[in-house]
Amino acid sequence: MHIDMLFEQLYKQKTPAAMLYSKALLLSLLFTQAIPGYAAKDLEQMNIEELMNIRVVGAAKYEQKQQQAAAAVSVITRKDIRTYGWRTLNQALASLPGIHTTYDYQYEYLGTRGFSQPGDFNSRVLITINGNRINDATYDQGPTGRDFPLDIDLIERIEFIPWSGSTIYGLNAMLGVVNIITRKGADVKGAELSASYQTAEIMPQERVTLGKQFENGADALISFSGLQSRGANRFFEFGDSGISGVAHHMDGENVKQMFARGSYGPLSFDFIYGNRKKEDPTGAYLSDPLLLGQFQRDRRLNAQIQYNDNFANDTLNVLGRVFLGQYRYENPAIYGGERTLSTGPSDWHGAELRLLSTAITDHKLMFGVEYQNNTDIKQTFQNFDNPVQNVALHNSVLRIGAYIQDEWRINDALSVTAGLRYDHNKWIDSVFSPRGGLIWQASPKVTFKALYSRSHRAPNSFERNYSDGTYQVANPGLQSEMTDTAEIVADYLPLPSMNLRATVYQWDMHNIIAAGVDPISGLSQYQQTGKSVLAKGTELSLDKTWDFGGRLRASYGLQNAEQHNSHLVNSPYHLGKINISIPIPLITGLHAGYELQYYGKRKTLDGTHTDSYVLANLNLVTNVPQVKGLEASLSIYNLFNENYLHPAADNNWQNTFWQPGRTVRFRMDYRF
Repeated sequence: MHIDMLFEQLYKQKTPAAMLYSKALLLSLLFTQAIPGYAAKDLEQMNIEELMNIRVVGAAKYEQKQQQAAAAVSVITRKDIRTYGWRTLNQALASLPGIHTTYDYQYEYLGTRGFSQPGDFNSRVLITINGNRINDATYDQGPTGRDFPLDIDLIERIEFIPWSGSTIYGLNAMLGVVNIITRKGADVKGAELSASYQTAEIMPQERVTLGKQFENGADALISFSGLQSRGANRFFEFGDSGISGVAHHMDGENVKQMFARGSYGPLSFDFIYGNRKKEDPTGAYLSDPLLLGQFQRDRRLNAQIQYNDNFANDTLNVLGRVFLGQYRYENPAIYGGERTLSTGPSDWHGAELRLLSTAITDHKLMFGVEYQNNTDIKQTFQNFDNPVQNVALHNSVLRIGAYIQDEWRINDALSVTAGLRYDHNKWIDSVFSPRGGLIWQASPKVTFKALYSRSHRAPNSFERNYSDGTYQVANPGLQSEMTDTAEIVADYLPLPSMNLRATVYQWDMHNIIAAGVDPISGLSQYQQTGKSVLAKGTELSLDKTWDFGGRLRASYGLQNAEQHNSHLVNSPYHLGKINISIPIPLITGLHAGYELQYYGKRKTLDGTHTDSYVLANLNLVTNVPQVKGLEASLSIYNLFNENYLHPAADNNWQNTFWQPGRTVRFRMDYRF
């Protein structure tokens, strides 16, 4: 009774700390009855010191310890994905400091450190898989939801670098880089079968994976995944149209994925294919409401061959790769009763050569060149009932970049990283992106990092070239956006099992590309706003492990992003995250992952604000002792059935979207 009263009183306070603590209290009381000295050897638990020594690749394009990287790198492991039952890349990233997400029943969007323009397709965050760019050549979209072409169960590690990374990556790496490291055949060692069923959306999901490392050292993995969702029947209002009602059987989704990876000696090969169709219950792009047959389809194909080897007594590392990509987009829609089809396919290929030398004592000198030839970018609009409105646009652009970076270890406690990249294409001419970092190992337990970088994003083909004469006109005069980022990071390791991190940052984005109105035609047009965005923020985080197999990861972020003295749309001031994983001692092999996330209020396009909310998820996973290799899990998402809203974009009828309520998923995995 006393616990219930405390829970109710805390929740009524509605402060971020009280709301987080009140809901965590109920679960923590169940989880903290651990038997003293209880060991969980089968959990492959690493302490924080070991976690901090996980080598990352995304921060510098070569392996280095997190503490040595000139960035505030966060790492999510395959074990984390299993523990918390995350279903998409977006959900996994949402557990990190400074991240907030948005969902509009078509795509999932990633907000970083206060910035997420509704409907901008994650074009300011770079997504890579094994170092290969996934952002397409039409919209520069960085997929993080179910349109992400790789099954999340095939991820070995997610590296998130929350800084402008154009110095080594070029375009799109303005607000963050997400680098995915996939599993290998040696990680699978046989076959894996996975099947799950999710309520609410009535969603079965399946995966078959085969992998092996052979005696000669060759490694191979191949996997097929599928998802079929009927979707939920949801009520929508359609703004100025005056229409409202329940969208019956209009929220379905179908996903097919294939992944293949092989390696032998210094050679490796990746092939990724994803085909995702999402039905549209919202009347996206102001299409006719509540009509069947409207959907978004995204098909992605990415492949690369990579060579990575050492020469000159291991003082020279050579990495070369060739890659190609395809993106196919379809959007059948109905406007005024007329059937239309919009498409945005693109094809590209390219190559990169990177040299890393350690021949000079205490220096890691890197030099690289890369090019990407976007050979065929098409954008079409077809009106089957009124062909005079048909539009077909064709573009191509060649991107060339060269970068250099030096990591100089001055002494055992002090190192400096400095880099510069040059990018050129005919749309933006030439752009330079500098980077600098100072890392001071003040003591074995304390590390300070002072970081600065400048990045850019060229206008994509949709923003620059698309014109249909009825909705949008082109603007070929668009130039690159620019962002200057500065941050100070402090890591303190009071114990091998605990890390405390504090980050203070500021970024300034100018020449921002945003939808506006063409003064001549009165139609929509992407324009350079001329108003800079200035963001300042602080992030505090804690990571703690225990010998009995438990782990606590918590963070709190305070961020303020403004443009022309006005707070940005879809930008919460406060973000709080708690992730708890713990073995349940009364049942052998049972492990619980519980996460709690607080999101502050967000401004919407009409100037109102959504309410702050707390979102909780619980995942229980166990090995089935009666069947060797069988694992079962039960996940409850939105555990407390919170009602909450996300802001919508200007191409939606709605100003906000209600988000899904409580959902339960049961899953079985069999490994042999």
